[in-house]
Amino acid sequence: MSTNEGYYIPHKAVWPVMATAGLMTMLAGFANYLNGSSAGSSVMLFGLVVFLIMLGFWFALQSTESESGMYNHGVGISYRMGMMWFIFSEVMFFAVFFGALWFTRNLSVPWLGAVDGAFDSGPGRATFTLWPDYSATWPTNGPGNVGGHFEPMGAFGLPFLNTLILLTSGVTCTWAHHGLLAKNRGQLIKGLIATVALGFLFVAFQAIEYHEAYTEMGLTLGSGIYGSTFFMLTGFHGLHVCVGAIMLSVVLFRSWKGHFKPENHFAFEAAAWYWHFVDVVWLGLFVFVYIM
Repeated sequence: MSTNEGYYIPHKAVWPVMATAGLMTMLAGFANYLNGSSAGSSVMLFGLVVFLIMLGFWFALQSTESESGMYNHGVGISYRMGMMWFIFSEVMFFAVFFGALWFTRNLSVPWLGAVDGAFDSGPGRATFTLWPDYSATWPTNGPGNVGGHFEPMGAFGLPFLNTLILLTSGVTCTWAHHGLLAKNRGQLIKGLIATVALGFLFVAFQAIEYHEAYTEMGLTLGSGIYGSTFFMLTGFHGLHVCVGAIMLSVVLFRSWKGHFKPENHFAFEAAAWYWHFVDVVWLGLFVFVYIM
């Protein structure tokens, strides 16, 4: 058991084991689904259900321990350091994808489109022989017209609207935080409701954007390197928006139940940090994927 005087020692819990079991089941189901197994989707869904149940019970346990005063200042520092390292890992996660986009657009495509004799050896000479009519322009589906003709996604439409939505959600999240610090629970709850609603609205608009891309623009995940990098970057970001909105929904529910005080509200801080990280990543995506 933990005390207020000593450092918190976690009791024996089944939730980490359940988290591992759920994730491994999802992975196994997904692998079987990719290999054409009829049971793959069912196994993947079962793993997802196990994982979601685990999250619900683990969140409930953490909130109970926090509100009962079981965590001291040292635990709070550990939590903050853990969240900082987690967000740093997410920064590196997206840095790899941005790096792949930069390498493709600035190095690979020009190499493939180099004229014969542009290089003494290497990709320039081979490309001229295999794809003599290839033009090194961006966006491209690569030599061979992989995936067929497509229309690139414009920046000023739903993407620009989603940018305004996410920026506004960052403001409402900060407004909610100020309400918490000022002991204004009404402002806290209203700000969180607005932030969560804007987050899920972003996801809904992105789903509309994807539907339009697939049905009207011919832009799919198989549309060469442009299609794969576009959906890889925006899709993973959309997943992070979903995760952030779910985290803020939990914080909203706890706020409605009367949880959090100005001196003890790490769960809110963690969700807010994550949300602002999602905002910053989207600004980078909007510039480097949609505009450039």
